[in-house]
Formats: sequence, C-alpha cells, structure tokens
Amino acid sequence: MTEIPARTERAPDAAGSPFPGATEPAYDVTSPLDIDYYGAFRAIPAADREIWERTRKAAAAVADQMAEGWDRHEYPIEAATSLGRHQLFNDGLTHPDLEQFSPLATGLVNMELSRVDGSLGTVLAVQGGLALRTLVYFGSQEQQERYVKRIASGEVLGSFALTEPDHGSDSSGLATRATRTGAGWVLRGAKKWIGNGASGGVTFVWARVDSEGEEDHGAVRCFLVPQETPGYRAEVIAGKGALRAIDQALIHLDDVELPEEALLPGAHSFKDTSRVLYATRAGVAWSALGHATACFESALAYSQQRVQFGKKLAQHQMVQEKLTRLLSHLVAMQMYCVNLAHLESEGLLRPTQASLAKYHNTRTARLIASEARDMLGGNGILLENGVIRHQADIEAIHTYEGTESVQALLIGRDLTGFSAFA
Repeated sequence: MTEIPARTERAPDAAGSPFPGATEPAYDVTSPLDIDYYGAFRAIPAADREIWERTRKAAAAVADQMAEGWDRHEYPIEAATSLGRHQLFNDGLTHPDLEQFSPLATGLVNMELSRVDGSLGTVLAVQGGLALRTLVYFGSQEQQERYVKRIASGEVLGSFALTEPDHGSDSSGLATRATRTGAGWVLRGAKKWIGNGASGGVTFVWARVDSEGEEDHGAVRCFLVPQETPGYRAEVIAGKGALRAIDQALIHLDDVELPEEALLPGAHSFKDTSRVLYATRAGVAWSALGHATACFESALAYSQQRVQFGKKLAQHQMVQEKLTRLLSHLVAMQMYCVNLAHLESEGLLRPTQASLAKYHNTRTARLIASEARDMLGGNGILLENGVIRHQADIEAIHTYEGTESVQALLIGRDLTGFSAFA
C-alpha cells in the first residue's frame, strides 16, 4: 500500500491565504459618490437638501433589511413603514396634515430611496404616490380626516387597485363593476399587480359603475375598501424576479358590499385616474435616475479598486471610454429630472412632459445598468454588490405607471394631434 505523505503546512501569502490567488480584496461599490458632473444639484435650497439627507439616513438604516428581503422574496413591512416616521410618504402633496415638499425635494426623495433599494422606492410610489395622492385628490373630508395622517405615517398601508389581469396598458377598459344597492355599493371583479394589496390596510379600488338609468352609469369611480371587508380576497404574487422586497397582490372582489360613504366623491371618470398616474410618472423618472446613479457609481468605484493586468481597471482606455459614455447618459437623466421639477414649481408641467421623462429615463437606466453589470465582471451578478438587483428592478419600473409603448403613444398624440391607441 502506498503511504500517503504527511500534510505540509504552508506559509500564508501576503493576504493571509495559503492558496495562491485565493484572496480577493473587499470592494466598496455601494457607498454614494454624489456624481454631479454638470452641477445639476449645486444650487439645492437648504430645506430641500435637509430632506434629501433625511431620506439618505432613513434609507441607509433599513438598507440591509431591504436587501435581505429582496434575497428571500419577503416584504420587510417594518422597514418600509419606517419611512412614514421620517415624513417621507407625502410625495409633494399639499394638505394641512402633511409636511410640504417642493417638487425638487419630492424628486430627490424618490431618487435617493431607489438608489439604495428599488423596492423601497416602490413602497413610496405605492403608499404616497398612488394611495395617499388618491385620497388627497378625491377623498371626502371625513375620509381624509380618518386616513391621511395614518397613511402618511405608515400606520395604515395603502394600495391603488386599477390594473386587472386582462387590462394592463388598456386600463381605461377596466371590467371591475360597481353596482348601486339600496344601502350603498357592491363591487365585483379582479385586480392584479397591486402593491400593498394584501397588506391588511386599505385599497383604493377603481371600478366602472353598472347601474342602468343612473347619471354616472358607465363612469369610472373610486372606492375606499378596508382589506378586511368580506369578499375582499388577496394573495401575494410569488416568483417575481424584480422588486422582491415589496408584495404585489392578485385581488378578487367577490360581491364586496360597501356603504355609500366608501365612494370617493371627487373621482368621477378615468381622467381622474390619469391625473394620479401623470403625477406619479415624474416620480418614476426620478426613481430611474436613482437606480442608474447606483449602477454608474458602482461601476466607477469598482474600476478604481479592481486590479487586472497589473493595473487598476480605471487605467485602461476602454474602461474610461465606457465610463464617459455612461456619464453622458446619467447627466442627461439628471437634467430631465431637474428641469421637470422646475417646470412643476412654475406650474408649467404638462402630463406628456412627465411621460417623456419617464420614457427617456427608464430606457436609459436599463442601458446604464446593463453596462455597469458588465463592467463588474463576475462580481456584477453578486447581490451584495447591488447592480444586479438594480438591473432587475429597473425592468419593473420600466413597465409600471404606463409602459414605454403607452408613453410613446401619449407623446405621439401630443406631437401629431392623432390618437394611435386604437
């Protein structure tokens, strides 16, 4: 029998590993670098900067929980609702019970939350941009007195139920029906992709009135539905490859009986629905900027730390050309967003301008994320480095609040005067 020689202990290399080439340095690619090449944010008012810094601290405090939630496909609700304690859910809304944010501050909150975590940015979009906005725009005084503070603080989670299994981009054709009864209303239908729809909070359900002979027969109205209402059944949608740290739900409304006071008196048509969506599209443009910023800054930081072929990646011509190209795209996104805020501040922002910002920025964010992922090489697919999560989450924001095609048709109609939706 051949005798196995005794194992020889080898001296570790300079990095402490006994295996040559086995030790890789730790890379810091998630810390903010605040790249602002054109000074887009140089003149931020002190009040807006304080809100930005408040957001950064609030997001950093829950970043690890959100990343773990993304990895496990679990919704860390406590982390999400903590934004309310920092008064970050108001999304620029004007109401006596809400801290007033300027359009610029509102955009910076969207940007910063998405820079840290895409699911966190979507929590804001759902809770503040959609649910709270619907309540403030269209709710009765009694509804607002009961729910504005509670939704803004995160005490009650809110959702916005418009999209249906068979009606996504053509949401104006929604099939959910609201029928009048002697005591109020009955809702019947289904909704899909509803953020916070299975959270135990409240849902603002958009439905078409089905009451022959009534003045609003066929009109689109909105109803405030507590999720514990009998007949409201919601299940969390599993198997998502993006926004894995916030739950979206499939909802069935099985003859849900509501009192008359569940109707939001200010919502009378699909134009009112569109008013909410137009406002949130500006937020999506800012969110895309946050994702793109995280990806670009990760690629830049990695190139300054990673050594290949005897020198740092940043010393290679090809890498510098790629970084320059990505920077040009990032600056364009920043300019879109800042000018969007200025137009809104001056009361000049048109809905299709918000659509163009969303169209441009989500497209461009996809490009930046893809290139940044490539620049990190194999390390680019590690969740701990963030880029692959941002790349996946960008796919979701590219779709929600109106797909690329819908935005193009809205802008095209504005440009040409012809509707090409049908």
